Amino acid sequence: MELNERADIDPGSIEDVRGSGGGGGIGGLPIGGGGLAGIVVTLVIALVGGYFGINTLGSDNSAPPGNSTEKCSNDQERTKLLECRNGLYVTSIQRYWQQQLPESFGEQYKPAATRIFSNQVTTGCGTADSGVGPFYCPADDKVYIDLTFYQVLSKELGAPGEFAQPYVLAHEYGHHVQDVLGTEAEMRRRQERDPGNANQESVKLELQADCYAGAWAHSAANTVDKDGDKIFKSLTDADIQEGIQTAGQIGDDTLQKRGGGQINPDAFTHGTSEQRQRWFRVGWESGDPKQCDTFSATTL
Repeated sequence: MELNERADIDPGSIEDVRGSGGGGGIGGLPIGGGGLAGIVVTLVIALVGGYFGINTLGSDNSAPPGNSTEKCSNDQERTKLLECRNGLYVTSIQRYWQQQLPESFGEQYKPAATRIFSNQVTTGCGTADSGVGPFYCPADDKVYIDLTFYQVLSKELGAPGEFAQPYVLAHEYGHHVQDVLGTEAEMRRRQERDPGNANQESVKLELQADCYAGAWAHSAANTVDKDGDKIFKSLTDADIQEGIQTAGQIGDDTLQKRGGGQINPDAFTHGTSEQRQRWFRVGWESGDPKQCDTFSATTL
């Protein structure tokens, strides 16, 4: 995988609040507090607003968000600095959906920034720490990530491939697409009507986001910036396999096994490794997000 040093990051794609104070204190966070224990439940998930009970009482002491694209104006830095590379990934993902959402679903895409934080952050969905992993907040339409998560993904979870990073972001933007289309809101209503199947509904939502990530990957090599420059110089089958490997390393069954516990399907919220890999492939092989209807699928 090689990024184009001439490609520009869309303004507003990345908000960097590291070192700004991060927001109010952590409290009432029943989803896990950090490290692998928190990731097991919430890895690459989303929908933290009320859904996982994050405390919303903390005051927001963070400084006004900055735009890290300013430090990425140098061509060399743009393809070497981690935050700049993530800015190019986000630009590619959103450029894809700006075209694809109207074509596939007849809806206009609404841009969503990725906010980079360190340690903890206050969001429209409440206060969270780095232990929850990357997430999407539907209340403020932002993706949140502490970039140190990629080290956890590589060193602790066995997904060292470079394409793991855009896969993570594409999954979270899949949740944003679900929010725009009303899929997430409808899923919550079904959970409220049938609490006994709440986890199964969550699995369907997560697998659909994996499939949407695969659909983006199918077209990623052809995405362009505002000036028409391709964002990727190259994207190979080996890169895609890194994404598939990542999906396999973060399945509920694999994470439960790695955490030392027994595999408990009733506790699954994201799907098994096999399911996550399969639905990523559905999106990637078809290149059609309409094929990602996990809610109507007879078999997950």
